[in-house]
Amino acid sequence: MSRIDPQQAASALSDIDSVARRVRQSTVYQLSSLLIVMWGVLVFAGNIASFLWPRSAGYIWIAVDVAGIAGSFVVSGFGRTRTGIRSFDVRMLTAFLLFLAFGFFCTRGLAHFTPRQLATFWPIYFMLAYTLVGLWVGRAFVAIGLGIAALTLAGYFLIGDWFEPWMALINGGGLILGGLWMRRN
Repeated sequence: MSRIDPQQAASALSDIDSVARRVRQSTVYQLSSLLIVMWGVLVFAGNIASFLWPRSAGYIWIAVDVAGIAGSFVVSGFGRTRTGIRSFDVRMLTAFLLFLAFGFFCTRGLAHFTPRQLATFWPIYFMLAYTLVGLWVGRAFVAIGLGIAALTLAGYFLIGDWFEPWMALINGGGLILGGLWMRRN
């Protein structure tokens, strides 16, 4: 049996730590990507429906949120059978509901946003969460969050009457593409 010196041991431990970090990030990306794609499809549909039936937009987004929460539990259940890890649980539901409550407080209690301002606030607000999560779990979340937020602001100022279809492509399509990109990485 040969001995290794402290420098070789430190190098080996560093390599092991690097591999563990990449495996952990890959697992998070695999579980998160399914949820992100699902939400992307729902958001795409919500934006198109809001464009076609603007008077029903409030009800449409409530339906999108309810479907998204239910779908998150379903996707999490399937993921748990494959990996043993639950990606959406009661803590996540509670965090999501608190996040929504704070957003509603800001948009209805502190200020009264126009429909266009609401359609801008919510994607940017959610992308703030993606960006913050990305600081801990991976750059893909940061890229998705900053990219969608920047394009949302560009659309708000530049797109005009076609803002909802723009948001379907940018927010819904961006989430779908981001989720698929995460699966690749």
